[in-house]
Amino acid sequence: MSTVSTTADAAPKQAGVTTSPLPRRALDWRLRFGALSLVWGFSFLLIKVGTHGYAPFQVTFGRLLFGTVVLAAAMAVKRERLPRGARIWAHLTVAAFLLNALPFSLFAYSELTIPSTLAGICNATSPLWGMALSLVALSEDRPTRVRVAGLGLGFLGVLTVLGAWQGFSGLDARGTAMALLASLSYPIGWIYVRRTLAGTGASHLSLTGAQLLLATLQLAAITSLFTSVPAHFPLLPLLAIAALGTLGTGLALLVQYGLVAEVGPTTAQMVTYFIPVIAAAAGVAILGESLTWSTPVGAVIVLAGAGLTQVRPRENR
Repeated sequence: MSTVSTTADAAPKQAGVTTSPLPRRALDWRLRFGALSLVWGFSFLLIKVGTHGYAPFQVTFGRLLFGTVVLAAAMAVKRERLPRGARIWAHLTVAAFLLNALPFSLFAYSELTIPSTLAGICNATSPLWGMALSLVALSEDRPTRVRVAGLGLGFLGVLTVLGAWQGFSGLDARGTAMALLASLSYPIGWIYVRRTLAGTGASHLSLTGAQLLLATLQLAAITSLFTSVPAHFPLLPLLAIAALGTLGTGLALLVQYGLVAEVGPTTAQMVTYFIPVIAAAAGVAILGESLTWSTPVGAVIVLAGAGLTQVRPRENR
């Protein structure tokens, strides 16, 4: 579940931002990779539980607030400062909306009417949207037969998940559309960040900390306008929101950037392919959500297509 992300969460997409090499980690990167997959996979379950006690905007606000606290603590430990310059903050405001405030809110609203399993699978379409947009917006992304085939295969998988041959019967169109729009918002934000914030010299931690802070302020304003203060605070949904923010947003970003620095973005991005599997398993085992055969089959097709879109042409030597 990319948040810069994010992801998908979403993978670190602030391309071009310089980071200093990190010291060797005591914990093997494979264990951290597995932990990140679990945390982001369970995020959709936590969103669902959070909406059982709080409004979607409140879930998103709490998530961002807890995540910002984690990153602020990390910045304090590393003695990093927030980025400077009105231009950078203006671009970060847009990035915060596209990469955090908007998709997090859309996922929270979508899970009012669709299962967490479907939301997790919709999140896996983000690489497909990203590939389609990058062919238009990024001149260095050349279309190849393999990548175009992956794009077509991926969207065929989406139609399979949604049961297109049955006329999408039993599907909540509004909730599903929100989840797909959330997944589309990530690559739009990634492309924007790549065009506007690359080469600023600021660290990933500094930029992401500022980005989450701005997203939190955005949701604070929106939440105060469209919701009222809860009369009571149900404990289990509150704990779910706290876990979603501290683990699924704040700590997950720190782990993700460590993985990128150690094993590179390509390997780190592979976490995207485990998220829907874990989200589906968690939804079925813990929340008792049901699955038809088309959901796991379609998810496999989506992931296969997404994998093909990431295949880069070999450079001539």
